[in-house]
Amino acid sequence: MLWIGCSDSRVSEHQMTGSKPGTMFVHRNVANIIAFNDVNISAILEYGVVHLKIEDIIVCGHTRCGGIAAIEDGVHENYIADWLCIATGAKEAANRIAKEKKLSRDEKLAVLTEENVKLQIKHLKSLALIRNMHAKGSLPRIHGWLYRVETGTIDVLVDGRDSGATKRPAKKRPAAKRRK
Repeated sequence: MLWIGCSDSRVSEHQMTGSKPGTMFVHRNVANIIAFNDVNISAILEYGVVHLKIEDIIVCGHTRCGGIAAIEDGVHENYIADWLCIATGAKEAANRIAKEKKLSRDEKLAVLTEENVKLQIKHLKSLALIRNMHAKGSLPRIHGWLYRVETGTIDVLVDGRDSGATKRPAKKRPAAKRRK
């Protein structure tokens, strides 16, 4: 499995899934963003799906994410501002939903986190490597998860095993128990 997650140390993929070190190929960055011009993510994807034959990619966001709050609040400092603008589409979607539903700030941040996962999956599917692989067959499967820091549960936002996954309601699954 290839894990694309946030750099936040509170959201260790191994703790969330109960997996052992060495069983996942991992890429982490601020707000789990997939940028079209990021050579690092491109190299990780190619090595993972072509050479390691990874069949599943998980894009995982999390609640209480500082990167998501920065997207909402606006950041103007140098490169982080440029990086976070990659998630503009998620902010626009969250703004629409928040206005329609009259959401509180915390509710809006939760929606923004979900919309960001969905947008990054769209970016991932647009990369030539993934687009070409999908044109030839069904692998890799792409999943979208939201880890809830407050409860330790994972919402499955996009189940890559289903073709119409993005339309499904979120499934809840408990994350692995944290080790102390």
